[in-house]
Amino acid sequence: MSQYFPILQWLPRYQRKHLRDDFLAGITVGVVLIPQGMAYALLAGLPPITGLYAALIALLIYPIFGTSRELSVGPMALDSLLVASSISVIADAGTETYILLAVLLALMVGVVQFLLGAFRMGFLVNFLSHPVISGFTSAAAFLIGFSQLKYLMRIDVPGSQQILTMLIDTFRHISEVHLISLLIGSISIALLLALRSWKPNLPGALVVVVLGTLAVWLFDWHANGVQIVGEVPYGLPKPALPVFDLATVERLYPAVGTIALVSFMEAIAVSKKFAARARYKIDANQELMALGASNITAGFFGGYNISGSFSRTAVNAYAGARSGLASLFTALVIALTLMFLTPLLYYMPKAVLASIVIVSVIGLVDYKEARRLYQVRRPDFTLLVFTFLITLLLGARYGMLLSILASLVLIIRRISHPHVALMGQIPGTDIVRNLRRAPEAMEIEGLVIFRIDASLYFANIAYLKENIEESITERKDKIRAFIFDASSINEIDSSADTALQEIADAFERNNISLYFTNVKGPVRDMMKRSGLYDKLGEDHFFFSKKSAVRHYLRRHPQYALSEVEEG
Repeated sequence: MSQYFPILQWLPRYQRKHLRDDFLAGITVGVVLIPQGMAYALLAGLPPITGLYAALIALLIYPIFGTSRELSVGPMALDSLLVASSISVIADAGTETYILLAVLLALMVGVVQFLLGAFRMGFLVNFLSHPVISGFTSAAAFLIGFSQLKYLMRIDVPGSQQILTMLIDTFRHISEVHLISLLIGSISIALLLALRSWKPNLPGALVVVVLGTLAVWLFDWHANGVQIVGEVPYGLPKPALPVFDLATVERLYPAVGTIALVSFMEAIAVSKKFAARARYKIDANQELMALGASNITAGFFGGYNISGSFSRTAVNAYAGARSGLASLFTALVIALTLMFLTPLLYYMPKAVLASIVIVSVIGLVDYKEARRLYQVRRPDFTLLVFTFLITLLLGARYGMLLSILASLVLIIRRISHPHVALMGQIPGTDIVRNLRRAPEAMEIEGLVIFRIDASLYFANIAYLKENIEESITERKDKIRAFIFDASSINEIDSSADTALQEIADAFERNNISLYFTNVKGPVRDMMKRSGLYDKLGEDHFFFSKKSAVRHYLRRHPQYALSEVEEG
């Protein structure tokens, strides 16, 4: 039972001396989460209260199923952007239909995550390569930032997830900028950045919310056009199942997989980082189930998609959180706010919430990773740039889908075009090296030494044949033997075996002896079952390239580069 409900493992052994640390950490995170949750809900096109509902329920559910002691779950900027980009094509932001679709999307994402975890499918997140994630999050930071300009400047622009459309619409309405709103937002951004560097432990979001709300209330700026949150419903959320039909589910389904994997990737990356510091292990599949259960429950209570927050998890850890009890204290802060403090949120300016979002996503721009990939591996850098540009131009939804597709295409290409090497002997020794990497190595007349650095599947057989053919036709001397170094081959499928049979037959017709070296046990077993081993004969298989080269030179001593060392 405790395998599926980790709270049963740590709660009975909980030490009372940790209660103070968990309490203080939970209160601290709660103070940070309230303005962030409201701001991220606004980013998703939802009423600010939706963010508090989602955070409250998720914080109550995650500690029951989750394996991380420090992870703080709730609304996230990236997930909010994906929610907005997925639903805005179906309904207008802020409408009742839009809100119901967001709730339904949370339920669908939760179900998918829970099932993936239950069926041990956590490895699927590996299809989101690091260059794709880095490029996508960097582009998303720009999209998120520009999407908040309408609140920062209080200009009436249509919603969009494409950077060019955002810029054009903003420029067209630049004359409508509300100066007081822009002043509030600009000062909030400056104050948040200053507090981040000067007093990083101070809850900057709460500071600007309090100051901005007081300023609007004191100077009646809302009467002069400053947009405020307005009346926030008080009380705890009530469970309700959204009304939906199959057609609606089908329209949302394309976004479900993307959001499910992206939110899981965020949470697992954060939880593993802090678990490594505290020296305990995270169960990825259990984390999927925990996120799934949190999203399902949040959806039932009128919330929207949640994930693990890096910034709030860091606050939680540094404030001394020792267990999931800290999350329960954070939920208590939110619950008390919903029951007693919502009137204080009435004058909260939306420009301040926009400033919180803008500052929070600055760290998503990963220029250091782009520079590193440019120096280390250009194909990955190209994939990062492609992801960045396509996300900016087409929006988050299509950007992620096309980037994953591009990543899969690159994987398939790498599988179908593995590294191959033609090898030669270093004179005076029996050492064999790659001709391209060892200039001193020389080809032995009449002999080709070939290596492929991959297992053999139907996907790379054509490439294998092509390279073998080229290695023979490019040699001006007559080829008498071909040594196939199989040291990097862990497996061959039936298509590969058929191809090797065809290669062996072609060599036999052309009087070329085919030798294999360093054949691993499973591969040798496959060759024996297929008859290839018996066709070539046991004397055509060697344990090392040295032995195979010596065998060839004993049969053709006139081609030795120099006396080969024995031993």
